[in-house]
Amino acid sequence: MFYLYILKSKKDNSLYIGSTNDLRKRIKEHNTGRGGRYTKSKGPFKLIYYEAYTSERDARKRESNLKLRSRAFTQLKKRIQDSIDIT
Repeated sequence: MFYLYILKSKKDNSLYIGSTNDLRKRIKEHNTGRGGRYTKSKGPFKLIYYEAYTSERDARKRESNLKLRSRAFTQLKKRIQDSIDIT
C-alpha cells in the first residue's frame, strides 16, 4: 500500500502533506527530525489524515494535486476541519 498523509505540527500548527509506502516509519522519521528539510524544525507532529492507494503513482499524483492546487487542498481541509482543529 501507498499512503498520502497530512501531518499537523504541534509546534506551530502548520500542515505538511507527504506520501510514503510505510506510514508508521515515515511519521517516526518526521518526529525524530529525519523527515526532511521542511519538517526538521517543526516537530513533533500528529497524523491528522491519510488516504491509502494500491498504486504509488496514484498516491504521488494526489500529493502533487494537493500541493499545487490550493482549491483541492482547501476543499479537503473543509471536509476534515474537526480533525485539523484537534491539537
